[in-house]
Amino acid sequence: MNTSVQAISLSGLILAFVPTIIVIAIMYRWALEAGTALYAVARMLIQLLLIGYVLTYIFEADHPGIIVLVLGVMLVAASWIALRPLKEKQPHLYGKALGAIMVGSTLTLAVVTQVVLGVQPWFLPRYVVPLAGMIFASSMNTVSLAAERFEAERERARPYTDARNTALQSSLIPVTNSLFAVGLVSLPGMMTGQILSGVSPLVAAKYQIVIMCSVFGASGLSAALYLLWARDKREKPIVD
Repeated sequence: MNTSVQAISLSGLILAFVPTIIVIAIMYRWALEAGTALYAVARMLIQLLLIGYVLTYIFEADHPGIIVLVLGVMLVAASWIALRPLKEKQPHLYGKALGAIMVGSTLTLAVVTQVVLGVQPWFLPRYVVPLAGMIFASSMNTVSLAAERFEAERERARPYTDARNTALQSSLIPVTNSLFAVGLVSLPGMMTGQILSGVSPLVAAKYQIVIMCSVFGASGLSAALYLLWARDKREKPIVD
């Protein structure tokens, strides 16, 4: 099996933006938020180029404090982005989003790295950082969907329990769909990357199974915790 990875030329990288440019042009023509999409693409480009250099330093680091700091920054950023869709971004909700993502994601990350994979040392960057990125990002998206739907349901004066259940069910649709589609419709990024680097497809599949379970568990737990903590304490408790 060829274990070399095909290098991407500068011209090839530029051509990869062609479909993106077409979509942004359509958004502009249809008077949609093309500026937001353009900003998102530009921010993605800058962030990935910078993180490429930063990860080189992080992967060579042999100090747990650096890894903990990196995970902390990722969690704070995830909680901030998660509440972006809300109309009323009340300060106390950021703490609840941070707490929910932190508990749900770090618990899952610990199980995967320390129990399933047995990573040694526990902070080994090339395992902990990429896995944390996938788990944190999925939890962030699920909490974001849950928060937005919960806010919408409460604005319609629906009871807390109904709003909570609807929000959780809706927020899990994307990650649930990914469980149905994986292997049939899509080959996820981690599995694709391992196959491209020469890893046996069977080994890559086992890793992806662990990731999919971790993503679903962390996402659901984080969203559920946020919805529990987002309840208005002035409201009379209801026995579910």
